[in-house]
Amino acid sequence: MFANSIEDLPNKDTMLSMSGLAFMQAVRDHALPTAPIGQTIGYDIHAVEDGMVEFRGTPEFKATNPMGTVHGGWYGTLLDSCMACAVMTKVPKGSWYTTLEFKVNIARNLPLGTLVAARGVVQHAGRTTGIATGELRGVDDGKLYATGSTTCIILKG
Repeated sequence: MFANSIEDLPNKDTMLSMSGLAFMQAVRDHALPTAPIGQTIGYDIHAVEDGMVEFRGTPEFKATNPMGTVHGGWYGTLLDSCMACAVMTKVPKGSWYTTLEFKVNIARNLPLGTLVAARGVVQHAGRTTGIATGELRGVDDGKLYATGSTTCIILKG
């Protein structure tokens, strides 16, 4: 279930009343709505574990640049989502996160219509920062299409 308006998004009190892992599991289970950006560019949450989140999506024509290839922002948005949400699984109750910076390395062109898995894995989660890496791989072919890394800040509610 995607949020269709700002009123559909969970309020901050709901988020802060849960651990980050419980929050992400509720989003995965559609007990809470997932981010509207997923509907916009064509991806949804697939798996949530402590320190890992996976999104899956398929780029469509609307995600192309003027040359007809998948825009780098599509790779970046998917990787930012999985990596930052992986950090969220480590955030304690009463806190939240936001991305400070992220980097993407595109390894190869992603053909339109290819189902991909974007998996983010936490490397470090401290009191104030979280670091994660991510990979974007074809679900059927296993090919690596892009990698990423992120640093997130963890904030008290």
